Parts: sequence; C-alpha cells; structure tokens
Amino acid sequence: MRCLRPLAIAALAITLLSVSGSTTAQERKSRADDQKYWDCAKACDDCGRVCDACATHCARLIADGKKEHVHTQQTCLDCASICRAAGAVTARSGVFSDLICAACADACKRCAEACDHHKDDPVMKRCADECRTCEQACREMLKHVGHKAEKR
Repeated sequence: MRCLRPLAIAALAITLLSVSGSTTAQERKSRADDQKYWDCAKACDDCGRVCDACATHCARLIADGKKEHVHTQQTCLDCASICRAAGAVTARSGVFSDLICAACADACKRCAEACDHHKDDPVMKRCADECRTCEQACREMLKHVGHKAEKR
C-alpha cells in the first residue's frame, strides 16, 4: 500500500503537468497578439537608435559646412523620439498603440523621404531603410489593433 501512494502522487503530478501544458485557442491567440506588439516595439526601438545615429552623422556634416543637413538632423531627432515612444507603448500592449503607431508610421515615412535626398550617403541610406521597416511594422500593428479596437 505504501508503494502505491508515491505512484499515485507521481501519476497525479504528471496529469496536472500535462493539463497545465496544454493551451487553449484563446491562450494561443493571446500569445500571437503579444508577439505582434513585441515585433512592433522592436522595430520601433531599432529605428529610434538608427535615427539617433543618423542625427549625429548629420551634426558632423553640418559642422563641416553642409547646412542642407539641418533639416534631416531635426527630422531624424524627431523620428527617433516618436519611435521610442511607440516602442514603449507597444511593448506594454498599451491602449494607445493605435495612436502612437499611426504617428510613428507617418514620422518614419517622412524621415525616410528626407534621408532619401542623400541616398549616396550610407548612413542616411541605412536610416531611410530602417524607417521603412519601422513604418511597415507600425502599419501592420495598426491593422492588428484596429481589429482589437472593434471588439471593445
């Protein structure tokens, strides 16, 4: 009888583990939702870093007398700030993800266009490319949160 008790406890533990290991459709959807927010947050954070680096690059060019980079420097600084805010809000699946993603997508589009005026410069080309990646991630996020907002 004593031998059966540990076996029964082990069987119960295995049963509980197998039940807790199974996921419902709702849990899988929730994980997919979380992943969409996380993917967008990562794209925004990556873009913010690249825009900051590009703004620093523009500052050096301005110091060398290339005043045409004043506009792109400001564009990159503003875009970096918006991207960082979007990254923070979407990382926490914030209720204003739709607002900040719309602003971020538009800012990234404009920043990419500004940097495209200097596409022969590899730093500015990288910034434009990263902005387009972030814009696309934000637009995908907007599709996702649009469906979520309809359910509220």
